[in-house]
Amino acid sequence: MSGDIPVRTFEGRRWLFPSAVLHELDPDADGRRPRRTARDWLVDFSSFLLALVVGAATANSVRHETHLPHAVAVLDVLIGGLACGMVWLRRRWPLGLAVAMIPVGFVSATAGGASMVALFTVAVHRPFRHLAWICAAGLALVPLFYWWRPDPDLPYLVVVVLASLLTLLVACLGMFVRTKRQLMLTLRDRARRAETEAGLRAERAQRLAREAIAREMHDVLAHRLTLLSVHAGALEFRPDAPREEIARAAGVIRESAHEALQDLREIIGVLRAADGDEAGGRPQPTLAALEALVAESRQAGMKVTLDNHVGDPAAVPASVGRTAYRIAQEGLTNARKHAPGAEVTVKVTGAPGAGLDITVHNPAPETEAPPVPGSGQGLIGLTERATLAGGRLEHRAVADGGFEVRAWLPWAAAA
Repeated sequence: MSGDIPVRTFEGRRWLFPSAVLHELDPDADGRRPRRTARDWLVDFSSFLLALVVGAATANSVRHETHLPHAVAVLDVLIGGLACGMVWLRRRWPLGLAVAMIPVGFVSATAGGASMVALFTVAVHRPFRHLAWICAAGLALVPLFYWWRPDPDLPYLVVVVLASLLTLLVACLGMFVRTKRQLMLTLRDRARRAETEAGLRAERAQRLAREAIAREMHDVLAHRLTLLSVHAGALEFRPDAPREEIARAAGVIRESAHEALQDLREIIGVLRAADGDEAGGRPQPTLAALEALVAESRQAGMKVTLDNHVGDPAAVPASVGRTAYRIAQEGLTNARKHAPGAEVTVKVTGAPGAGLDITVHNPAPETEAPPVPGSGQGLIGLTERATLAGGRLEHRAVADGGFEVRAWLPWAAAA
């Protein structure tokens, strides 16, 4: 592998997200406790305010409990106020606060709001087993609390059922928030994995393309360089050979070296097709074969329009024409796979010294095409091919919903 695939950090308005979620999304997060965001401060203040409002309403009802001693009523309010202040500790010690609120809530009705906030926090930030124990302890104490301090307005059974349902509702809301956060983290993790795998596939495609270049260099150049070496060795070991034989060998060496250099220039811009159709020593297609390619596509049922402004395709260098042919071939193949039924336009323009432009465009497909495994690997190889030939290739979605492949290849001016 040429390098590690970079992992993107979280991008967006961080202050809108809980610090616990940002801590999970940050790939560089360590074991330190995450700092509160603006959203956390707002939620914490709202939780504190809710605990105060519930506590104040309960304190007002405590005064009407005539059977309750005055000292116990004052102690109830004091403990409730302290419990409201402890709400600010819910992020640092969610489980400890919830455990502490079990006996506090039993002796102080004013602490009911703070107890609900602590229960909700445990449901959001801790596993279900912790929530189950806290919830079970709270539900077990509800009948005892209202037996000790009965409600003056509601029957005993009704108030016990309502208090139990409220406890379960708060726990369910907390579990819903926790599930939603876990789903978001799971989707984020899947997106990271998909991005990493896409990068690895791109690297592998580029590596295979370079290996194909190496194989073609060996296939094409090995014979010529071997012939050159044989004749050079003959000259070295037979310096007394006749002048005609030396001249003939020198001519072979010069011609072989020239052809080897020419082949090397061509091979740098060439990638073998993955199906090996270039392997049997057959002539390589060039720009002159573009019309045959279009005709073959039409016979296969495609709607193809060829707009060729190159007057003499044979004048285009073989390596440039071969690359242009492969670009058009891949563009037509992609259009056939991803936009079946759409009319494809292949446009070729250029002149010596100005370069060769190839554009393959297809509009949006008439019907949705099924996904094709491995899509995009051919475009990666084409980009590598065009770059090695000294040109460039771009592919993008266009405004009409279609797709366009545009390439420019160098075409040297005639000497």
